[in-house]
Amino acid sequence: MAAQASWESTGEPEWVATFETNMPTGVTVSHTGRMFVCFPLWGDEVPATVAEVRNGRVEPYPDPELFRPDSSDQQNHVISVQSVVVDPADRLWLLDTGSVEFGRTSYGGPKLICVDLAGDRIERTILFDPDVALPTTYLNDVRFDLRRGEEGFAFITDSAMQARNGIIVVDLASGESWRGLDDHPSTKPDTSYLPMIEGRPFLQRPPDGPVAPPALGSDGIALSADGSRLYYCPFLGRELYSAGTDALIDRSADEAATVVDEGDKGGGTDGLECDTEGRLYVTSYEHNAVLRRDPDGSYSTLVTDPRLLFPDTLSLATDGYLYMTVNQLHRQAAYWRGHDWRRTPYAVCRVPVDASPVLLR
Repeated sequence: MAAQASWESTGEPEWVATFETNMPTGVTVSHTGRMFVCFPLWGDEVPATVAEVRNGRVEPYPDPELFRPDSSDQQNHVISVQSVVVDPADRLWLLDTGSVEFGRTSYGGPKLICVDLAGDRIERTILFDPDVALPTTYLNDVRFDLRRGEEGFAFITDSAMQARNGIIVVDLASGESWRGLDDHPSTKPDTSYLPMIEGRPFLQRPPDGPVAPPALGSDGIALSADGSRLYYCPFLGRELYSAGTDALIDRSADEAATVVDEGDKGGGTDGLECDTEGRLYVTSYEHNAVLRRDPDGSYSTLVTDPRLLFPDTLSLATDGYLYMTVNQLHRQAAYWRGHDWRRTPYAVCRVPVDASPVLLR
């Protein structure tokens, strides 16, 4: 039976930050209310790929010197951050793709960086072996469960285009990592699906060459309220999936046997988030909206607004708000024969929710 939907929005989003130059992908808010954003290197000139928003100003964080390119010393520099996440212990993690304009990567580029917010300094960097972060890998988003093992685990989506997709699992105590659901069908894009945004097909349209769908794989990711399931979805596709976290962290287990097709989520999705009530928040980039999926599988519209031109990352904060980036990703030149249709400002906005983030610690 198809899930029922309610299309009553909670109201207008509140605009809390705007950006006149670079388009943000990720946003996160610390337990004390500090807001951090990231700007990947997708073709624009980006002076700092991570910043803190302070009194309306965007300030490189934690140190501007980290963003000076140095191809001979990738592991000690921050290259291109796709996602920023504050974990349950109120530490900031930077997910560095190590990739410029979706290019191939090499060892020392893709990494997970932990920043101590009390001291505003990097306290740890976790590098990925070449058989984990492949040359084609594009690290997209990350979630943390600090209740497992000695120091917890991280789960990262690899959304590589036209290459192997999967979930990268990281043991935070040892720094060891491995690929879960490696190239499993549930992590792959559905190239038969044609998204529509602003009344037009969402397709890659290079200046020269064939038109093709944006065939990115596993992208959105969220942990269930009890930490037993990991939700994920490909960027291109309508289906939502989940897998058992016990199997993902047990390298001897068959994690593929735990995969569940959670059904049609109503269109293309980039960001996922979950709350303590077991409700899943889902961006709908086709409909300028964020939906909420209840534990029974039914969907309702949390917010919809014509100004939500490509809602990207979702981040539920301890202040009771769900934050999201709005970045007009679909208007980039790569999708319009080299013509950039984006119009600033880009934004971070938020909507109130009657629940708290999942603090798995």
